Amino acid sequence: MLMICAMGLAQAASLQQIKQRGSLRIAVANEIPYGYMDLQGKPQGVGPDVARHIATQLGIPKIEWISTTFSALIPGLRARRFDMVAAEMAILPQRCGHVLFSEPNSSYGEGLLVAKGNPKEIHSFEHFARSKDKVAIMAGADQLEMMQALDVPQERMVTISSNSDAISTVATGRAAAYAATSATIHQLADKDDRVEAAAEFTDPVINGEPVRSWGAFTFNLDSKELQRAVDEELARFKQTDAWRQIMTRHGFSEADADESFNRTREQLCAAH
Repeated sequence: MLMICAMGLAQAASLQQIKQRGSLRIAVANEIPYGYMDLQGKPQGVGPDVARHIATQLGIPKIEWISTTFSALIPGLRARRFDMVAAEMAILPQRCGHVLFSEPNSSYGEGLLVAKGNPKEIHSFEHFARSKDKVAIMAGADQLEMMQALDVPQERMVTISSNSDAISTVATGRAAAYAATSATIHQLADKDDRVEAAAEFTDPVINGEPVRSWGAFTFNLDSKELQRAVDEELARFKQTDAWRQIMTRHGFSEADADESFNRTREQLCAAH
């Protein structure tokens, strides 16, 4: 009996099993505007809005939303605590060996949240490699590797658990800035007069290329059937005005939406 139970837990639920269950378990990381829970406990953001449409098209009547930290998303998938992640997680080669990604749903550049008036005149990630100022980064986020690639010393990086901690971290001076994607930074800046998005920001240049990310839905490695089904519905939805309206509503530019078509999962997983 124990062996049978263990074998039953060994694989993620198939698409057919999800349909029979009648619900799709989707995780978000409370990261505005990608995937988060509002004050009423309702899922919001680009990922959840697109995921709702896809679930409907797949004939799945209910979504069970799970909120966790960003750093817990991949471990949670691998532990089968949810079927799918709708956090617009960037497709990176080092992640492709641990989870499956859909084709890109979004694309976004970088930004910095600074104190009102930007008293330290910070306009780039590179600033932290040549100054003694500290920069805050969310645990598990892509910005850690960007800072490391730019030779920012570890002692100048302050790790926080979620975006909700960013405003107080910067406003109280615990860090001179918070590094995140442009859309996240502008959303945070609108919430508190003590902070603002760094003006005249220049995207980091790593290996000669300006940094841009491509976000996607994420699945367990043995959920290829669900991945393929989501890819098919996502490809159809991205051809509609409704998809572009979701992008615009959550602060993505037309250029961001257009850029989401310019890379494939295969290219991003193979990138160096």
